[in-house]
Amino acid sequence: MVCCRVFIKVVEHLCQVVINLLLAQPSQSPSHSLVTPCEKREAGRHTHTPAGPAGYYYQGVWRTLDGATVRQFNKATAISQCLKGKVLHLYGGSTARQWFEYLISTTPDLKMFDLKSPKQTEPFLALDYKNNILVTVQCHGPPIRFTNLLVSQMRYITSELKGLVGGTNTVVVIGIWSHFSTFPVEVYIRLLLTIQRAVEQLLTRAPGTLVIIRTRNPKALSLYETLTNSDWFSLQHDKILRTIFKGMNVKLVDTWEMTLAHHLPHSLHPQPPIIKNMIDVVASLLRVLNQTVGEKKLKSREGPHKKTTMQSKSISSAIWSTEEMPTNSSDDGLIH
Repeated sequence: MVCCRVFIKVVEHLCQVVINLLLAQPSQSPSHSLVTPCEKREAGRHTHTPAGPAGYYYQGVWRTLDGATVRQFNKATAISQCLKGKVLHLYGGSTARQWFEYLISTTPDLKMFDLKSPKQTEPFLALDYKNNILVTVQCHGPPIRFTNLLVSQMRYITSELKGLVGGTNTVVVIGIWSHFSTFPVEVYIRLLLTIQRAVEQLLTRAPGTLVIIRTRNPKALSLYETLTNSDWFSLQHDKILRTIFKGMNVKLVDTWEMTLAHHLPHSLHPQPPIIKNMIDVVASLLRVLNQTVGEKKLKSREGPHKKTTMQSKSISSAIWSTEEMPTNSSDDGLIH
């Protein structure tokens, strides 16, 4: 009897909901809208929100549509030359470790130093004594969706960034996304805001530091992942990532577009041809940084010499003009 009463109440409630849905609801907003022309974008202003495709592949080579030149580094010596004298810090999950493993496999002089760290929890470290290169990879803090991890082994990216000295010889790559897809979006936003604040502090005390943000990438989806961790969630998080770091002096490697445009199937860990193009983008950014630093050093060396030369020229011209000055004068004492 009690069950019947409960069932009847549930049915009545559902019917009431259906009736309410069928009733006309008065609009709470004005019946008209004012459309204003969009403000003109400042020339040269950089934005991370793409209006269209970020690039395309031609003969397996990634080419961007924003005017940036992506060079091909097919030899290990070319990558070593870009990384020469640099400290490269990779922060993120397994996709960041994938970049680390690719550099180890393609750069013979870059040798991994065994820190006795578990493969998933890291940290890992690699050295190139010949070219003075240091590469590290560190997993982000919780939430982490894999094996058990000791509290003493947890490292937060914010804390790691605050401990960096920074400078023109420091490169930071941040790529965190996969472990946060199954959690509320507020968790991801809160984490990115703390990282954004730490990056801003790092660039304030060391403006020459190169900070690179790695976006998400599409992955292969099973039925379970389609329901709980689909690319739709990844796309929403990717938009949040771009928005939070928009306007900052950081570089973006659009791995979402680079994976989406390639003919290879989507995967959480993209296949080597795609990773190779990602590393080429990073190496191209390093090449531009090295050129900029080299030009500044050259100007600083030539600056005092040019100033002294200009002063000597001005003194010589003054002496010359005095010697060539006409000597005829009138009674008023003025030289004509």
